[in-house]
Amino acid sequence: MIVSDEQQATIRLSVFIGVFTLMALLEVFAPKKERSLPRGKRWLTNWSLVIINSVSLRFLIPLFAVSVAQQVDQSGWGLFNFLELPFWLECVLAIIVLDMLIYWQHVASHHLPVLWRVHKVHHADRDIDVTTGARFHPIEIGLSMLYKFVCIIILGTPALAVFIFEVLLNASAMFNHSNVRLTKGLDALVRKFIVTPDMHRVHHSIIVPETNSNYGFFLSAWDRLFGSYIDQPQKGHADMIIGLEEHQDEQPTSLLWSLKAPFIKPLNKQ
Repeated sequence: MIVSDEQQATIRLSVFIGVFTLMALLEVFAPKKERSLPRGKRWLTNWSLVIINSVSLRFLIPLFAVSVAQQVDQSGWGLFNFLELPFWLECVLAIIVLDMLIYWQHVASHHLPVLWRVHKVHHADRDIDVTTGARFHPIEIGLSMLYKFVCIIILGTPALAVFIFEVLLNASAMFNHSNVRLTKGLDALVRKFIVTPDMHRVHHSIIVPETNSNYGFFLSAWDRLFGSYIDQPQKGHADMIIGLEEHQDEQPTSLLWSLKAPFIKPLNKQ
């Protein structure tokens, strides 16, 4: 790994602050959709989940994905360690494959009831904005990290590729969850390559077929390739309803509700 731990932390934090600030400002000056609820309590709950997740991961899973990749590289494990490819090509291929594997993890989160119980906390947000991209239950964050570990070990992913991928994934989650208005032409151009806010917003519709579509986080190709792509919401972006049909109330804005939601008997399944 050619980037030190201190440099990694600086880059991660700088990208996070930069992308969040840009998206939050654009949401103020160029919003796509009117909000259902005020920011205050929603943002407090969403940011509280971010803090809880960060502390929980540091305590329960002290290793980060990059650290696992470094150990894998030193041990010579995984597919890429058996292939004689230029390092830059290994990194590019690893980022693409990791993104595809995250796509399939997201699909599983919707179609396996036990995973949907924790993933629905993310979907319960009745508005979608830059903070929704970080609104996940601690159990889901832990399972996601363990899933990444397994993928990295099997692939033998270069540590630099893992670092770049995690930065891209974090930035793209904030971008494609943002409530930002792009022109039709710009949206059409950008979504040929990466997931745009309009494309991902469809995924947060209360209409189940739309909820079970557009699973991609970074590259937009996977939804087209695997048949889960929906271009636009049935009711249009202005009139579509965000969240879960059975929770069109203020419960999802509560931190306590968000933490206990996976353990509440579900009214329906995806």
